[in-house]
Amino acid sequence: MNQLTFSFPRGSIFGLLGPNGAGKSTLIKMLTTLLPPSEGTALVAGFDIVRESREVRRRIGYVSQMLSADGDLTGRENLLISAKLYGIPRSERTLRINDFLEFMDLSSAADKLVKHYSGGMIRRLEIAQSMMHRPNVLFLDEPTVGLDPFAKQAVWNLIRELRKEFHATILMTTHDMQEADELCEPVAFMHRGTIATIGSPAALKAALGPEATLSDVFIHYTGTDVSEGGDLRDVARTRHTSQRLG
Repeated sequence: MNQLTFSFPRGSIFGLLGPNGAGKSTLIKMLTTLLPPSEGTALVAGFDIVRESREVRRRIGYVSQMLSADGDLTGRENLLISAKLYGIPRSERTLRINDFLEFMDLSSAADKLVKHYSGGMIRRLEIAQSMMHRPNVLFLDEPTVGLDPFAKQAVWNLIRELRKEFHATILMTTHDMQEADELCEPVAFMHRGTIATIGSPAALKAALGPEATLSDVFIHYTGTDVSEGGDLRDVARTRHTSQRLG
């Protein structure tokens, strides 16, 4: 990672975009305290990621591309494990779990094994797991990868509702420029470990011309087509993720 300087306001949905290998995953790992920064400082929810890492972890949720729900447990059981891990008092767990099952539209499937869930249901459950402690900041790593258009739209609506209902600040990565255009304000394009540009989708498109798309902005600042990039490992990871969410 090179020297990065950026910020985004509380309550926003911030899009982190760029080709595979640009440094997005490394940056998220640093901001979620999973990886120490090589230098510099960062504040998440007002706390230093190095000196106050415990406080940061208490205030964030993180949904990675890797499967976090246990397919051999029910949706309710998965949420109970998350409630225990986040230290939610025993007296509050049942109500909290039921509230999130209803919010995620999973109440009717709460006692079914997750291995029988659809890809969209799994993603909603994983987001619920990360929100059990009602974090201030939610990190979503390609939240709709591998989902069909109907499930993708459902997750988009859910992300909007999370910000509205829980006043959550959301940082998400995506390779879907339509998704970024629909949800994010602002967006930042990463290229070779640096922030190439940052701004609202509308302003970035307007700077290139009246007919420009966010894909055009991607190409302009990263020098690559949005559909290109990555190596065998990246392709294998994406296909594996798509398969398990399919």
